[in-house]
Amino acid sequence: MEARTHLQLGSVLYHHTRNGEQARGHLEKAWLISQQIPQFEDVKFEAASLLSELYCQENSVDTAKPLLRKAIQISQQTPYWHCRLLFQLAQLHTLEKDLVSACDLLGVGAEYARVVGSEYTRALFLLSKGMVKSVKPCLKQLQQCIQTISTLHDDEILPSNPADLFHWLPKEHMCVLVYLVTVMHSMQAGYLEKAQKYTDKALMQLEKLKMLDCSPILSSFQVILLEHIIMCRLVTGHKATALQEISQVCQLCQQSPRLFSNHAAQLHTLLGLYCISVNCMDNAEAQFTTALRLTTHQELWAFIVTNLASVYIREGNRHQELYSLLERINPDHNFPVSSHCLRAAAFYIRGLFSFFQGRYNEAKRFLRETLKMSNAEDLNRLTACSLVLLGHIFYVLGNHRESNNMVVPAMQLASKIPDMSVQLWSSALLRDLNKACGNAMDAHEAAQMHQNFSQQLLQDHIEACSLPEHNLITEGTEARRERPPARIRCQHARVLSRSAACVRRLNLSWQEEGGGIPVCDTTASPVLCFVQNGTQVQRLS
Repeated sequence: MEARTHLQLGSVLYHHTRNGEQARGHLEKAWLISQQIPQFEDVKFEAASLLSELYCQENSVDTAKPLLRKAIQISQQTPYWHCRLLFQLAQLHTLEKDLVSACDLLGVGAEYARVVGSEYTRALFLLSKGMVKSVKPCLKQLQQCIQTISTLHDDEILPSNPADLFHWLPKEHMCVLVYLVTVMHSMQAGYLEKAQKYTDKALMQLEKLKMLDCSPILSSFQVILLEHIIMCRLVTGHKATALQEISQVCQLCQQSPRLFSNHAAQLHTLLGLYCISVNCMDNAEAQFTTALRLTTHQELWAFIVTNLASVYIREGNRHQELYSLLERINPDHNFPVSSHCLRAAAFYIRGLFSFFQGRYNEAKRFLRETLKMSNAEDLNRLTACSLVLLGHIFYVLGNHRESNNMVVPAMQLASKIPDMSVQLWSSALLRDLNKACGNAMDAHEAAQMHQNFSQQLLQDHIEACSLPEHNLITEGTEARRERPPARIRCQHARVLSRSAACVRRLNLSWQEEGGGIPVCDTTASPVLCFVQNGTQVQRLS
């Protein structure tokens, strides 16, 4: 009774007062006494859980961790508490950016849940692990696990097993969330057809659920999925479809103040990415600036700044603003976030800027760093972009053999993704490389590919700019100062007719200004929703 009384007093003081010292004293006594009493698990482990939370609030993380480890060690015969304490310690490691330790603990939890026969809780561990790090085996296990859960009737997943007492989401919502995590990983790795496949599955499931369930998290899932597929469309050369889906996100957010509040910054960021894809750089700058004003999320902030830097690189006359941005996302010194993807993208942006400045050795250093990081995490789009830009540098330097060694794998990877801009860029390089080497047939084949990609992108560009939704690019942004246009504006699409000149004006030919380089959406778009919308899921659930 004494241990339980201390626990109850400590719990009340912890949750309902600011008297942390007294709460800590009662919880420490409850933990100490309960360890000496057999079969007193509920008091023992609840005291350990609350006490570790309190230690963390008091910035005594080094005290909380050994407490949780001991509680985990002695709780193996109590499935509910063993799983809960594993989650708690994994979360603590995640907050400290110790993702290796967090993944190890979540892996232990997933295996423990499998052994005790709790597929639902195993899915939670695997899902949490999937949100921490891109792990292919984990994702496959998660998909298999959710398939098992989907076949169970509701009475089969009622908590008769103590390890099944975690009921975070209904199994139908869990299925959609697993689809969403799969889409995130597929986008980040550059498997856009797979992302499309699972987006379609998830949206179909959501439509069925929304007929019977008005849970707000379903609308959040829908918006997140659309955000992902929009970026896929921009990469694969379907800007018109992407624009219509941006409009759909706008309509969904207008129906819910909470959705709009949580996704306004992402929406402006998507509009900024679209603006770049149709060469409306002033509008892109305005959308990104608005997004920066609306977000407090560090990863999204870094992503937006990276893309804004790419706009300034493309414009060519914004050196002061550009240097200021590059200093804030310097991947060599005090990079503002822990995201591996964003840091790799920052190296790419630096390499791109050095290329435009003619500092080729410096550009090669940055791009090789990008390649090293992107290969380590299977960031295939960044790999393709880095390879083709390195190929371009070697071409400019007259090293045709090394250029070919970079451009051929870039084209193969871009075709697999598929990334239309990188394919366009690679085909132009291959055409000129083969011309320079006297390979007339290969040059002709590459020229034909380049022409086909150019026509597809041009047609899509004109279609997108002709849609009424194109007016969204001016929505929600402050009036921009007047500047002489650096190039033909996308609103003049009617003059972009059938000639090769129109392709150059759209930056679809690599020769103009260093190559019509697919700067922004090619660089970082696989990252955006993965980091930000994982946060949104947690917030709304």
